[in-house]
Amino acid sequence: MQVGDIYVSAPGKAILHGEHAVVHGKVALAVSLNLRTYLRLNTSNDGKVCINLPNIDTFLSWDLSELKKLIPYMSKREEAKRLDAELLRRLREFLDISNGSLDTCNMAILAFLYIYLSLFRSSELPSLKVSVWSELPTGAGLGSSAAYSVCLAAALLSVSGATPAPLKEWDHTARWCQEDLELINSWAFQGEMIIHGNPSGVDNAVGTWGGMLRFLAGKIIPLSRVPLLRILLTNTKVPRSTKVLVARVKDKINKFPSIMTPVLDSVDAISCTCEKVLSEMTSEPITGEHYNILEELIDINQHHLNVMGVGHPTLDTLCRVTLAKGLHSKLTGAGGGGCGITLLRPETDSSVVQTTAQDLKDCGFDCWETSIGGPGVQQHSPLSVKEEVLEILNGY
Repeated sequence: MQVGDIYVSAPGKAILHGEHAVVHGKVALAVSLNLRTYLRLNTSNDGKVCINLPNIDTFLSWDLSELKKLIPYMSKREEAKRLDAELLRRLREFLDISNGSLDTCNMAILAFLYIYLSLFRSSELPSLKVSVWSELPTGAGLGSSAAYSVCLAAALLSVSGATPAPLKEWDHTARWCQEDLELINSWAFQGEMIIHGNPSGVDNAVGTWGGMLRFLAGKIIPLSRVPLLRILLTNTKVPRSTKVLVARVKDKINKFPSIMTPVLDSVDAISCTCEKVLSEMTSEPITGEHYNILEELIDINQHHLNVMGVGHPTLDTLCRVTLAKGLHSKLTGAGGGGCGITLLRPETDSSVVQTTAQDLKDCGFDCWETSIGGPGVQQHSPLSVKEEVLEILNGY
């Protein structure tokens, strides 16, 4: 077992193109956000397992003797592709969580204890202190729960010895090898199943591999190289139900198949065209024309999403405010509120970005300048973790 502090981080995600079309066998492009979730894991000898979640002001601790009582109820499988239903049931009883509860804190704790017990099933349970803090807002469709699950999986697999820690003495950051990433992703997906029930697997795959992923008919293919693109990310703070919005699109398709099928075909073509342009941007000099095409695709896709019925007046406001500054925006995720992304060209002046962000904040939105296409899960030395994040992670 690895001893000492382990620091890891994983990115959030945005859907660049392909919202809702993916449900109907079309291509979606998911990209990593350079807003990350950070985890610190520290091994100890105090006979306790502790988890600290500063974002939701939660600190919990259990004696190892309590947790060991759950081991006899665990499945004998070495690594489950499906959740261990009996362990999950016993953990719910242990934490006093009803089956209908979707409380963010409860689901986060449940996922942590499930992965912890599953990975150390046949060995002595170690004393651990885990602290997790995220730059990502929760419940905004930006993959915050997946980034959390990826961090848990990466850190717990490393401390258990199931994957070697990639960070060498002279490194500041390091990535795991492909085989280890696949193992991290499989355990992160189990965390996502606990939190969401029936996830697509896209969010945890983005958190694991980063960059951009092509999602088609359940198959997820990481793209080898993508350019790093600057964006404004805006949270309208309007709550939405993905389930309701998916049903709305399905209803429109059933009512108007001859109208809606070409719309979905067009969104599929937008995703494929965007993928081609981004690939060109990694293999030849980037030109203004590349950005012109990306902006046009953003505008066309946003109009299609409105036709599908997943727009919202706040998203229209976002598009109008940014277009007044010469910038192009679209929703990301399920729509009906939630978040939007605005592409920033390399030559966009910082004063334009600042005034646009302020205009959006004046509309009651949250707004960040960030980038898309960055790395997936990483291990860090303390020197490579932002000072303010380190302070939070080490603050208990």
